[in-house]
Amino acid sequence: MKKITSVDFVLAIVVLALSIYNACAYDPGPLQDFCVAIDDPKHLLFVNGKFSKKPELVKAEDFFFMGLNIPRDTNNAVGSNVTLVSVDNLPGLNTLGVSLARLDYAPYGENPPHTVTPRPTT
Repeated sequence: MKKITSVDFVLAIVVLALSIYNACAYDPGPLQDFCVAIDDPKHLLFVNGKFSKKPELVKAEDFFFMGLNIPRDTNNAVGSNVTLVSVDNLPGLNTLGVSLARLDYAPYGENPPHTVTPRPTT
């Protein structure tokens, strides 16, 4: 059995310290927990390009988007439909750095943001 030397002990401490450093990484300057976007400037809090509601005026509906579960019509030229959810239609996403998208495809549909080739006409 190998005897533990002081070099082995120091190396183990260094590896442990580096792994703890990586495990505790986070945003060093979080701005706030939430900032619900609103188009009305009388609330006076301006963050991320949007005015924000006062925290006492925030409701649960500000964090809810109805309709992401509903399939959309894909009967168009590219055979797909994109439902975007951003701070514009879900105000609770403001300052969170999050957006969502639902893509519905028809058989042989394409994703419009990528290269779209014209379909041959017959």
